[in-house]
Amino acid sequence: MDNEKHVFKKNKNYYIISIYVICTVLILAVLLKLILNLTDTMNYLSNVMSMLSPFIMGFFIAYMLNPLIRFIDKKFFLKLCRLKKDKLRKILSITLVYILVFGLLTVCIVIIIPELYISISSIYSSIQDYYNSFIDFIYKFSNKHPELDLSYVTTIAEKNSKNIVNVLQTSIETLLPAIYNTSISVISWMFNFLIAIMVSFYMLIDKHIFSFNAKRLIYSVMKKNTADKFIEIIYESNKIFGQYLVGKAIDSTIIGCICFLFMNILGLKFTLLTSIIVGVTNMIPYFGPFIGAVPGAILCLTYDWRYCIVFCIMIFILQQFDGLYLGPKILGSSTGLRPIWIIFAITAGGWVAGVAGMFLGVPVVAVIAFLIDKFINYRLEKKKIVPDDFMTHKDYLNKE
Repeated sequence: MDNEKHVFKKNKNYYIISIYVICTVLILAVLLKLILNLTDTMNYLSNVMSMLSPFIMGFFIAYMLNPLIRFIDKKFFLKLCRLKKDKLRKILSITLVYILVFGLLTVCIVIIIPELYISISSIYSSIQDYYNSFIDFIYKFSNKHPELDLSYVTTIAEKNSKNIVNVLQTSIETLLPAIYNTSISVISWMFNFLIAIMVSFYMLIDKHIFSFNAKRLIYSVMKKNTADKFIEIIYESNKIFGQYLVGKAIDSTIIGCICFLFMNILGLKFTLLTSIIVGVTNMIPYFGPFIGAVPGAILCLTYDWRYCIVFCIMIFILQQFDGLYLGPKILGSSTGLRPIWIIFAITAGGWVAGVAGMFLGVPVVAVIAFLIDKFINYRLEKKKIVPDDFMTHKDYLNKE
């Protein structure tokens, strides 16, 4: 009897707890090791990200092109051409979009790089003329207004004229080879870019397979009701993120084209280069127009100060049109964020990931806000609290 009392019996609960404890200890040990060797960890992560960069870039390309591919598939090949085979329509849509987008990108690069080189060369050759015009302006102004003592300004300008011109010319002389070397170094990462294009192509072809396998995984590890809600949340988050990026890209493209058109009508210089800068920076809400206007104004200023004033007025009118009419028409309320949160998203995104973070900060914060709102609603429903139970703002003021 005593032997039977001391026989070891397996306890499933203790066994599961032991497994959890061992896994937790192992995870903590790995994290501690990574933290203690932070420099090596960061180098390793950097190498991993470098290896994965073509796949990340490919995913981003596929994500951005997918709405356009769906549109061409449904509106052109299905309704207009009446093609019934899904696989054929998919391949034709993807191929057509790639030809259009990357063909247009190639044409832009071929046009932009020579104009960029010509623009900087023009600034370089005109620096001395700009400076001489500035000196002549100071002398004429001092002669017309002898009551103003500008002798100190003219003396400083004359003494430092040679140094100023040399510094500016030296900077541009070093900038031109840097641009050339940069354009040459592009070849070194073209291999990764080509891989990214191929990855995006196959992602788009097999997107339904990826989606199906992802759903299989989710339903295999979650209960059906939980999995349904989880997939619904992913769908809504993707809708918020995608609608903002695609809408903002369309909005910025239109603004860049309008800028190019009006700059040519007004006879301004550096039209293509400036319009591309304005269009790209317009992807950043609120601050983007100001960021894009600065280099354009400087370029116009190097040619004629009156052109700079005309350009600034044009940009102000253009951005008012974008902010009050075009942007709301295209984007609507795709993010659902108040202005204060948009500014926070831009600031935080820029601090975390630079320019890319400023682009992506708004949709990321919009998705986070959506998830928080879903969680709050879930908790309120669980506690059986409805909005009518809340004290209204008017009641709060009356109470005060």
